[in-house]
Amino acid sequence: MLERYQRQVILSDFGAEAQNKLINSKVLVIGGGGLGIPVLMYLNAMGVGTIGIVDNDVVSESNLHRQVLFSESDVGRPKVEVLSEKLRKQNSTTNIIEHSTFLVKENAIEMISAYDLIVDASDNFPTRYLVNDACVILGKPFVYGALHGFEGQVSVFNYNEGPTYRCLFPNMPKNDEVPNCNENGVLGILPGIIGNLQALEAIKVLTEVGEVLSGKLLLFNGLSNSFQKIKFGARPENQKMVVLTNNYELDCSVAVRDVDPADFLEMSVEHQLQLIDVRTEKEFNKKHLPFAKNIPLNELEERFKEIDITTSIYCICQSGVRSKKAIAKLQSLMPDVNLINVAGGMNQMPKHAPKY
Repeated sequence: MLERYQRQVILSDFGAEAQNKLINSKVLVIGGGGLGIPVLMYLNAMGVGTIGIVDNDVVSESNLHRQVLFSESDVGRPKVEVLSEKLRKQNSTTNIIEHSTFLVKENAIEMISAYDLIVDASDNFPTRYLVNDACVILGKPFVYGALHGFEGQVSVFNYNEGPTYRCLFPNMPKNDEVPNCNENGVLGILPGIIGNLQALEAIKVLTEVGEVLSGKLLLFNGLSNSFQKIKFGARPENQKMVVLTNNYELDCSVAVRDVDPADFLEMSVEHQLQLIDVRTEKEFNKKHLPFAKNIPLNELEERFKEIDITTSIYCICQSGVRSKKAIAKLQSLMPDVNLINVAGGMNQMPKHAPKY
């Protein structure tokens, strides 16, 4: 055991005491994707005794450019299953616990209570607020990381009675304010950078070595290789939560009728369908279906009269998220029309589309 970890044990500010703290610690990593993978790999390699993994997704081809522990042969397999196999091969002494589920209000308290530290490697706001609130109730610190395009951010919340996530971001954003990596993209290497910074903060929290990013938000810009720290304080009202709230879902209350992209293409060969592409003009010009009309989502309220209300209206975007938002807007503007969402958007269009 000493041989395995000797290069960090011999550090004067680390030593055997810090290593023993790692061995005796339990860390829950929520999300087995771009952020979660570097966190898992380094915590596992450095000797954290027990690591829990929470994820209920399967490996897809679009994951491979940034989720570097997965191989092409893993596509279609549950992420938790693949990660557990590979982490056990990396370090057979680690107790790996598989949670093949998503974190939800019904299981959050029970699951989080079994661990010393939580690493939020999720990719959505409802999970972040749920993690925060459960950690506040249970008195658990958690390491936060987030990505957007070429930028990322890291912080540590609820550490030694320090600020919580809600002290920095009090309220969950509305559905139409939420960026989505399927639409906006993420540079493959960026999750590795931010995930490694999360792993570093986790090690510091567990070993009490160094200065933890509590009350500080670290911002990283990959295009300029620049870092910036923003200080923020605690708000006492956010540190007194005793029960989970009811609001851990984005406002997606509008019922949406979906059509599979392949089925939609088959129908479009036989019938002249009205398709509204709500992506930006730049996205539309890069690639679009020949019969689509481009009305960007942010122009929809001004231009909705350009749409023929006497026939069904199909909406499409890059991943299916903005098209749902478009349908919600159109339902309020034109309540009696037939609106259908092309599920999965252009991302899920068959590679060999029919000829028109």
